Amino acid sequence: MKKYILTIVIALTSLFASAQYTMVSNIDVPNENESWGSDNFTSSMGIGYTLNDDYMVGLRKNGDNYDVFVRYSGISDNLYLSADIPTESSLDSARVGVGYSVRFWNNLYVEPNYSVNLNSEGDDKGEFKVGIAYRF
Repeated sequence: MKKYILTIVIALTSLFASAQYTMVSNIDVPNENESWGSDNFTSSMGIGYTLNDDYMVGLRKNGDNYDVFVRYSGISDNLYLSADIPTESSLDSARVGVGYSVRFWNNLYVEPNYSVNLNSEGDDKGEFKVGIAYRF
């Protein structure tokens, strides 16, 4: 029994030791009559876990709820495809998009991205946002 427990502890320790966590957020530009504040940087903050070199999954804040996000970066080193799937509503309000990750300073990245609603019927023009990411 001790061998099983030791094996599980070693496996979990190596999993977390080699883990690549990333904190992500979009920068929301304030309206004309508002000023910049911390909410502009933290309203969509989340944390992702890099499964391997190509896939990342995580949770992102969306108002009072959380969205599950998935990224696929197997296209190139900096280009990624993304999907934001809400946990509180149906899959119809999921967003898919593409982004580009540019190293700004050490482990801090600037990530311009463009996304559209998955169930848009021509009326969704999409959203262009600039995000930030910090890789631990």
